Amino acid sequence: MRFAVIADIHGNHLALEAVLADIRAQGIDDIVNLGDCLSGPLTAGRTADILLGLHAVTVRGNHDRYLIESPADAMPSWEQIAFSQLSPAHLDWLRTLPFSTIYKDEAYLCHATPTNDNVYWLETVSPDGHICLKSLEEIETFAAGIDFPLILCGHSHIPRAVRLSDGRLIVNPGSVGCPAYDDDLPHYHKVEAGHPFASYAIMDKIDGIWVPTFRQVAYDHRAMAELAAQNGRADWASGLATGWLR
Repeated sequence: MRFAVIADIHGNHLALEAVLADIRAQGIDDIVNLGDCLSGPLTAGRTADILLGLHAVTVRGNHDRYLIESPADAMPSWEQIAFSQLSPAHLDWLRTLPFSTIYKDEAYLCHATPTNDNVYWLETVSPDGHICLKSLEEIETFAAGIDFPLILCGHSHIPRAVRLSDGRLIVNPGSVGCPAYDDDLPHYHKVEAGHPFASYAIMDKIDGIWVPTFRQVAYDHRAMAELAAQNGRADWASGLATGWLR
């Protein structure tokens, strides 16, 4: 059994197109999407058109939720840019996305954690803004009651795999379209990939054990960085151009 896992596209259609081409080049047809699909100062409408035609199993991210729950005039600037590009059909699709789902009786899918779409599952943030791996005990607390060998989450944009003490595997594929960002919660911090590539993961079941392969894909990231700059988002432009916030 083999399939691809994508997450955190954030309205970057060029990154998504490059990742989908790479997935096809690996001979993979099945794809799951862990959410945060469209939010960002880029090309939300074009990204939505691709995703609606892809028919991938998809769960809702926190930024997907913001686009359908928040009044447009109360959204931050990058959400307003995305929202302005979305058609009623795009928004209706976001409304259909589940908080979590099960894929082929093998994998549990959610955007962040099983109970909250805006909390890192695998990472913790210190008061001085450093991000590090949570303890195994804390990670396993979130996984209580999830009786599947494979657990997939996104949200932190950090590619990572954690094997639980009972053998279950948790995988975050990284971000397709947003290699760097900052956030105020739970404390101010930056997530920086250190490169501008699009990230995703391939999952293979080998001798009954799930094994991840993390891939980084080159695309025309400078075009997306220039678009972010034109839309008044210097932070996004820096992240897209370099993988760092400068």
